[in-house]
Amino acid sequence: MFEVQNLAPDTDTRSPDTAVLLINLGTPDTPSPRDVRRYLAEFLSDPRVVDMPAWLWQPVLRGLVLPWRSHSSAKKYEAVWMPAGSPLRVHTEQQTRDLQSWFDARGKRVIVEYAMRYGNPSIAAAVTRLRANGARRILVLPMYPQYAASTTATAFDKVAAALRKVRNQPAMRFVNHYHADARYIEAMRRHVQHYWDVHGRPDFASGDKAVFSFHGLPSRSTELGDPYYSQCLQTGALLATALGLAPEHFRVTFQSQFGFQKWTGPSTAETLAEFGSEQVSRVDVFCPGFTADCIETIEEIGMEGRDTFLAFGGKEFHRIDCLNEAPAFIDMLGEIALENMAGWSAPARWRGGRSTEVFAAA
Repeated sequence: MFEVQNLAPDTDTRSPDTAVLLINLGTPDTPSPRDVRRYLAEFLSDPRVVDMPAWLWQPVLRGLVLPWRSHSSAKKYEAVWMPAGSPLRVHTEQQTRDLQSWFDARGKRVIVEYAMRYGNPSIAAAVTRLRANGARRILVLPMYPQYAASTTATAFDKVAAALRKVRNQPAMRFVNHYHADARYIEAMRRHVQHYWDVHGRPDFASGDKAVFSFHGLPSRSTELGDPYYSQCLQTGALLATALGLAPEHFRVTFQSQFGFQKWTGPSTAETLAEFGSEQVSRVDVFCPGFTADCIETIEEIGMEGRDTFLAFGGKEFHRIDCLNEAPAFIDMLGEIALENMAGWSAPARWRGGRSTEVFAAA
């Protein structure tokens, strides 16, 4: 431990030099086909997302995928677009404001910003803004509870790229995952239980089902060592236990499959069709891997998933919102951030007529 002498008095008027950067996946700027195409081009050109040689994939992407998918996806974005913008961006902005208020209420001098891995606001722009505001220490907190190379790792890649040409770099720390954190599980338990308090709990004894749907991942990623699949299964099991569900009451599934390669399963769409054909009276779907509602939860689950379940004979479909701005989730983010920033700095104090700021080695 070493000390840095500071003649300035110890007051809270100093600009904060520690920051938390929340990172989510991304969204187009508008639901127009042009903006959706631009967003998808960036997203699907990431080699961590599509693990194919660029010389082979790019002609397919530019010539086949983007012309077709940009228009079909634009219609889906239009169906969920909010007056203030994309649901993912609206919720992420509010989470950022709420987390900033959480730190402020506890007297913590911390700047909170957010960025999107694809689209705007970009990670590079957010890092530049934080540095301009005096941040010398930045904790990167991805909004992905489960670690995947195609989400968490690529966010870290982009942060590193943003700092590549910076001579005086800030100190950086990264949160890898929190898929089994007891506070994350408890936040979800409270959230789901509150929904059931309002809308009634499914009659599991009579055959009603809960579905915990996670974003899918190519099976090859798991074979190469990605822990995402096992972490999703663990999250689902812990949440089910917290909610008092028996194994036959719930199923962990995976959605958003793309392309022709093998993906992790079981498929959410196929599971909903199966439950419908079995005349299951009620299905409640919750997406533990998404911390903010977006096109995948609102449209894919709440619209397409509902239609599939009902078309195959199901009776009652419920989509439970993501955690979004749930107070317990904001508490969890704040506590995880403080734990990961531990040792960066201790409060300044007076010593011998001078203010001494003590920094502990991380």
